[in-house]
Amino acid sequence: MKISMVLAAGNPHVADLSAALIAAGHEVTVHSSDVLETTSADGREPHLGDYVDALRAEWDSAPPDLVHAHHWRPGLAAVLAAQRAGLPVVQSLHGCGRRTDVERLLGRESALVLASCEQEMLDLAAAGVPRSRISVVARGVDVDLFKPHGPAFARSGLRRVVTVVDPSSDSGVGGLVAVLPRLKDAELVVAGPMPPAAADALRGRARRLGVEERVRLLGPVTRADMPALLRSADLVACVPDRASWDVWPLEAMACGVPVVATDVGGLTDAVTDGVTGLLVPVGDLKQLIRKLRLLLDDDTLRTSLSIAAVDRVDARHTWPDVARGVDRLYRLLLDPPQPVRPRSARRSAGGAPAVASQADESCTT
Repeated sequence: MKISMVLAAGNPHVADLSAALIAAGHEVTVHSSDVLETTSADGREPHLGDYVDALRAEWDSAPPDLVHAHHWRPGLAAVLAAQRAGLPVVQSLHGCGRRTDVERLLGRESALVLASCEQEMLDLAAAGVPRSRISVVARGVDVDLFKPHGPAFARSGLRRVVTVVDPSSDSGVGGLVAVLPRLKDAELVVAGPMPPAAADALRGRARRLGVEERVRLLGPVTRADMPALLRSADLVACVPDRASWDVWPLEAMACGVPVVATDVGGLTDAVTDGVTGLLVPVGDLKQLIRKLRLLLDDDTLRTSLSIAAVDRVDARHTWPDVARGVDRLYRLLLDPPQPVRPRSARRSAGGAPAVASQADESCTT
C-alpha cells in the first residue's frame, strides 16, 4: 500500500508510525513543511497555497493509495490537495478543541478520523465530526528507547517527582509546586521549554512557599535523554486541568515509573487507577497531596504499579501493535466489506413464502 503522510516538520509520532508501517511492508512517503508551523510577521496564518500546489503536482504524477494527515494545518493542506486526485484522506488531529471550526470541516471532508483515546473521540463527535467516521487508535511508544532498564539521571538524597511541560498546553506544574510544602522529603524536577516569564513566575511561587531549593527547572530535554530522566524518578506527575495529547506519561510507564495523573482526556485511557498509576480529580489539591504522599511512601505499591504499567504498554502501545491497528483501518477504508444480502425466504409448494415458527423448529415427541 502506498501512503502519503502530510505533517509539519519534526513530528516524532509520525516518524515512528511511518517506520512501523514500512516495517509491515507499506510504502510510505512523508511530506513535511516548516511553513505549516510558521506565522507571518504581522500575525496572519501561514499561506498554504504553495504547499498545496506541491502536493497536487506530486500526487498527479504518482498518486498514493491514501493520504494520512497529522494536525489541523497539514490536514487542511491534505484535504485541499487530495480533492483533485480523488484520494481518500485520513486525519489524526492529535487532540481536539484548538480550532473547532476547522476540525469539524476536516472531519466532514475526510474519509476517516483517528482519535488517540475515547475522550478525543467524544470531543470530535461533539465538535460535529460524524461519529461513523471516527475510530480510536492507541498512542504508540518506542519501547526500544523507553524501557525499565538503562541509564538514569543522577539523584539527590530526596524523593523525586518528575513532570514535563509543554508551552502550548496547560501542564498543571503550578499545582505541583503548591503541594510541595506538604511533601517534605521530595523534589520536583520539571523538564521542557518554558517561556522566561512563566519560568520566573514559577520560581517566584516556589520562593514564596519556601521550596525554591526543591524545584529544578531543566528546560528542554532531548528525546534521547528523556528515558534516563524518567528512570531517575520515584514517580511522574501529569496533572493538567484540561485534556491534552501528552504521550510522555505512557513513555514513563514503559520505563517502569508509576504515574499520578488528573482524570482528564487520554490520561484516563493511559492510567488505570490503582493498577498502573493513580488518578486524582482536577483541581483537588488535597487528593493530589494524598496520592503523591501515598505513592512516595509505599515502596510495594510503587513496585506493583510499575510492573503493571510496563505490561500495559507492552500489551497495547508498542508501535508494531499500533501499526497493525492503523493498517486494518486503512484496508477497511480502501476495501470496505460488502453488505450481506438477506437470503430470500423459502417458498412453499404453492408459491407463498414459508414462515417457520418457533413451534416448527422445536422437537416433538
